[in-house]
Order: sequence, then structure tokens, then C-alpha cells
Amino acid sequence: EYMGRTFFAQMAFRDETVFDNYHGTQVADPYRWLEDPDSAQTQEWVSRQVESTQNYFRDHCQFREPLKQRLTEVYNFAKYSCSFKEGDFYYFYKNNGLQNQSVLFQLTSLDDKDPQVFLDPNALSEDGTAALASSKFTQDGSLYAYGVSRSGSDWFTIYVMDAKTKQVLPDKVEWAKFTGISWTPDNKGFFYSRYPTPPGLEDDDAEKAAKRGKEVSASENHQVYYHVLGTEQSADVLVYSDPTNPKWMFGAYVTEDGQYLLITVSDGCLPVNRLFYVRMDSLKSFENVQPVKLIDNFDAEYSVITNKGSLFWIKTNLNAPRYRVIQIDFENPEQEKWKEVIPEAEDVLNSVDCIHHDKLVIVYMHHVKEIIQIRDLNGTLITDVPLPGIGSIIQLRGREQDSEFFFMFASFVYPNTIYRFDFTTMTATLFRETDVPGHDPSQFETQQVFYESKDGTRIPMFIVSKKGLRLDGNNPVFLYGYGGFSISLTPSFSAFRVAFIKTFDIVLAIPNIRGGGEYGEDWHTQAIIHNRQVAFDDFHCAAEYLIAQNITNKDKICICGGSNGGTLVATCANQRPDLYKCVVSQVPVADMLRFHKFTIGHAWCTDYGCSDIPEQFKTLYSYSPLHNIRAGLQYPAILVTTADHDDRVVPLHSFKYFATLQHELGATNKLPLLIRIETKAGHGAGKPTAKVIEEVADTYAFIASVLGLQWVQ
Repeated sequence: EYMGRTFFAQMAFRDETVFDNYHGTQVADPYRWLEDPDSAQTQEWVSRQVESTQNYFRDHCQFREPLKQRLTEVYNFAKYSCSFKEGDFYYFYKNNGLQNQSVLFQLTSLDDKDPQVFLDPNALSEDGTAALASSKFTQDGSLYAYGVSRSGSDWFTIYVMDAKTKQVLPDKVEWAKFTGISWTPDNKGFFYSRYPTPPGLEDDDAEKAAKRGKEVSASENHQVYYHVLGTEQSADVLVYSDPTNPKWMFGAYVTEDGQYLLITVSDGCLPVNRLFYVRMDSLKSFENVQPVKLIDNFDAEYSVITNKGSLFWIKTNLNAPRYRVIQIDFENPEQEKWKEVIPEAEDVLNSVDCIHHDKLVIVYMHHVKEIIQIRDLNGTLITDVPLPGIGSIIQLRGREQDSEFFFMFASFVYPNTIYRFDFTTMTATLFRETDVPGHDPSQFETQQVFYESKDGTRIPMFIVSKKGLRLDGNNPVFLYGYGGFSISLTPSFSAFRVAFIKTFDIVLAIPNIRGGGEYGEDWHTQAIIHNRQVAFDDFHCAAEYLIAQNITNKDKICICGGSNGGTLVATCANQRPDLYKCVVSQVPVADMLRFHKFTIGHAWCTDYGCSDIPEQFKTLYSYSPLHNIRAGLQYPAILVTTADHDDRVVPLHSFKYFATLQHELGATNKLPLLIRIETKAGHGAGKPTAKVIEEVADTYAFIASVLGLQWVQ
């Protein structure tokens, strides 16, 4: 047993006067005060938690330091992105091993043996917490606009560099968020989207800059602007906005041929959008453009692949949950004149790129494993691109004018491998392998199984282990899930996970539960809003399957997930505390009644529903992790992780959830309850390598101590 209760931080103050009335139901919210990140009380609570968690890791997690050392060793290998061409140069990202951020290199040709550093984000901050966000070259490759995000925030600031001289120009465009960058063909400026500056952060001093990404105010009134090179941001032109729909989000980009400005409109996170356009030659200025509203509803997704004049090729899920390709003539846009180019197939159409002028490069997903095809613009199959095995296409880079493209392939135990496909020979050749020291894929086995969920649906699950898995019912299992927002958990390589499997003989299990996009939009919508429980049942059934197959037992299962997956595992712990021994809930959405009030939370109502609507309130209240902690039961060990600059899922979710866990279970639970709060970090994107290694070492060491794992390697 754990020594007394020494590792508990002091309980948080409960304000018993705070109640909300939801359609006649009174709901207490005693930790409402933790929603203010800047208050002295919150900061004191945070520093106490940080201290007690550090003490716990130090005193009870014997493998923390050796793990940190091991993870540092296994991660210390060169990592490359796909190469891509812009103007006269090739570019690629490279991390030489333990750099906090990857560096962008420039090459004169693919054979150039002396790549030059083009942009090194590590030079933008002392501690590696400045990261690249969206970026875009001009069509001719002469200018490079790049976003810099700080401390993991979704906010970024756009700068511009001359690609030949590598001089940074004086332009500085702030408060960009959830946006790409799109240049006009004359290179005079670019389109981007932003939100109004949050209240209180208007003047740019160092103290306010440090607060950027800590604010919790709702992100509303997304707007498209055009920035003219060499001018102040205050002179930027408002291109498009819709104040009557403050929650809508807008993107604007110019087609490859420079003829059209396309404006996409989304509301929430469903894969649906409106599609507006305006002909570039019809515009006197970019101010308040009045676009043609080609698609003016949220019935389906319309993702433009390419256009030849007024003929547009579009990937859509209209009447096709697994996606298809259609052609719309913008001059004759009536729906009965639309043409089907590639009909919906058995497999999910994941992506389509137009490369080499008139070829479509298509990635299909077949039972969560990906394949590549080349087709012509009529949809006729030209060739399949052979892949080295079962796995995923992690990246694919190529433009319409290129006669080649690069793609990265990986699976759970095969590191990222880059191939170059040449349209002149119509073949793919190995371009770059990743050398991971001490890693031998033949020591592992990956199987895909199908298990039955509660309603009889067959759910696929990957199981990765060392070769020769013993079915003695005693293997520790790391069960990882997500199940939301159409996101698919496809195979990918992680040196950390592989080291975890090797070091502790642990089994990795990844069920592709509903809510994800593994079998298209139907798979997603089967587990949203009123049917959210479907995802939780799928996950419980995965654990029960692993026990029934004699792989493990309930005292050897750790469940883990991040963001929506953090919500999943926190919910599963509430529903079946008997089924799991350890829970790692990373940056979870925990307050399902109030999530829509903070930053971009309102966009998730499309998956979760919203407590403002009576029927949806009932569903949310029935599983909300914060509101369903069951006092009096023995719970698994729980580690909650969050970060002070997470402005996607604000840390108040983790704070309130954890304070409630401590209150309800702190005095009686035999297993530890901990919260790990990172500073100068966000939801995960752009996190410096040093912080990543610390967090993974803490997490694995916690799991090892709870499950009683032995260091076998």
C-alpha cells in the first residue's frame, strides 16, 4: 500500500454558494473560482499541486530517472520530414535528435550535399517554446510567410522572409489563429484569418505577451484579412466576416491558377462547410468582398482539389459517408449538372491531391491501413503505388506543377521512411530511411483483431507487443483511445512507445472505437451527442476482450488518452472503476456543461451537444467526468496532465476535475490521484523535445509504479 496520505496536496476550498440551474436541475460548481487562471488563489493551488506531484514522482516512482535517460537515448536520432519544392529550391525539416524544434533546411537540388539552414525556430526562444505554426511560400518561391506560436498557444504571429537572401522583412501580423496563409499571385500580400484581440491583451508588452494563450474568453468573430507586404497590420483590409454568426470560422485561399479566391465557412468540428468564391479579375479591391455563395448550407464537406478554368474537382461526403470526388462547373453550378468523378468505395477516401498537372494522388484507408493510388482527372485508375507493408501515410508532399511527390510511410514498429514517386517512370523509390539506434522491428509483432462491442458492432484493434506474447492473463497493457471528431488512430511510429514496450514488456492496444473516422462519417456519427455512450462502451469492451483473450487482467490495465481521449478515459474510470488499475487523462475536456464557454470550446458542440439544450444537457450531465465521480468506490490510480497555455482545452477543466477527485476520493482511495501541470506549454503542438521527454518519463514512471512493472531490458 502507499505510505499514508503524504502525497496529497491540501484540499481546495469549496465555494458551496455557486449553483447553476439547467432547465430545472440545480448543479453545484464549488470550484468555479479555479476558472480564473490569474487569481492568486488559483496560482497558489497550482503551485501546491506542482510541489506535491513532484514529491510523489521523486519518492514513489523509482524508474523516473532511468526512464528519462532511456527515453533521451532512444529519441536521439535524426528525424526528417518529406522534401518539397518551392521556386528554385528544395526544402525539408530536420531534427538532429534532441533539438527542441525541427529546423527548416534549403537545398539547391535533391543531390545537394550541403543543405543550408533556412529557418531555425530554436533561435527564436531561450527554452525552445517558440514553434512554427502555419507557413506558406509564394507561388514562385521567392517569399516565405511563417507563423510563430509561443508556449504552445493556438495564437501565432506571422513574419515574412526573403527566400534568396534569408532576410526577415519588417512585417508582423498578430493574433492569427486557426488559419492558413495564402498569397496573391502578384506576391504583394497574403490572406489570413484572425480573431479580435482578447480583452486586456491589446498593448504589446512582455507581461501581456506571456499571458497570450492563458486567457479563457470565447474565440468569436473569426475574420479574413488581407495583409499588404511592407505595411503595418493596422492597415490590413477586412476581406470577409459575418458578425451575425460569431461562432463561424472562415478560411480564404487563392486557387493554384490565381483565378479564384475561395472562402470556406465552417461551424464547429463536423466535416461540413460552405463554399463561396469570387473571381480575382472581378475585384477592384479586397475590402468586404461579396462572394458567390456556391454552397450555402452545412449539409456536407466540399474540399477543393484543383480546378481547370471554371471546372472544379471537389472531395465531398455528400450522400457518401466514405467520401467521393465530384466535378462542379462554377459557370453552371446547378446540382443536377454536377458530375461524379470517383464514386464512393468500400474504403474511406482519406485524401486527394492534384500533382503533375492532371494526376490525382489518392490515399484510401482499408480497415485502418492506408494505400496510395494514382488516377487521372476522369477518375480512371492509372496505377497503385506499392507500399512496404501495413501502415500509414504520415505525410505526402507535391504540387500541381511537380513531376514528383514525396511520401512518408510508417507503422507501429517501422520508423518513418520517405519515398519519392517519379511521374516520368511512374515508380516510387526509397528516398530516406530513419535510423533508430538499437531498434529492431523483428523483435515485435503487430496484430489487428476485431472484437464485438456491446451492440454487436465489430471494432478493429491493433495489439503491439514483443514477439511471442504469453497468453497467461498477466501482461501489463497500455490501452490507448480517442473516439471523436472523425479522427482516425492509424498506425504510427513512436520511439517512446517502442521503448516502453521493450523496457517493461508492456502490450500496446489501440482500439479504433466509434466517434473516429476509421470507416468514414457513419463511424463518427454513431458516437456523437446522444450516442456518446457508444464510444465509452466500445472502449470498455476492448478491455474486456483483452481479459477474455487471456492477454491481461484488470489489475494490469492502464488506460490513456489525450484531449477528447482524456475525456474518454476519465469517463471510463467513473463508469467502470473496477475494470482499470491506472488512468492517464491528458488535457481532458472534463466539465461537459460549461466547455462551450471557453476559447474554441463552442466548436465541439457538433460532437458533444450543448447544455443549453434540455435533451442534450441530460446526456452530458449523465457522463460529464467532473459530475460523475462516485464517492465511496475504490478508483484506479489517476494522473491528470495539463498545461498553463493550453488555449484549446483550457486547464480549468483539469483543475476542477482534479479538485473534485481529491474531495470525493482523496481520503479513502488506496491508489494515488495526481495532477501534472506544465508551464509554458499548451495542448501539445510545438512542445519542445525537452518538455516532451520529461512528461513521457513522468507518465511511464507513474504507470510502472502503479502496475508494479519490472525493468526487463
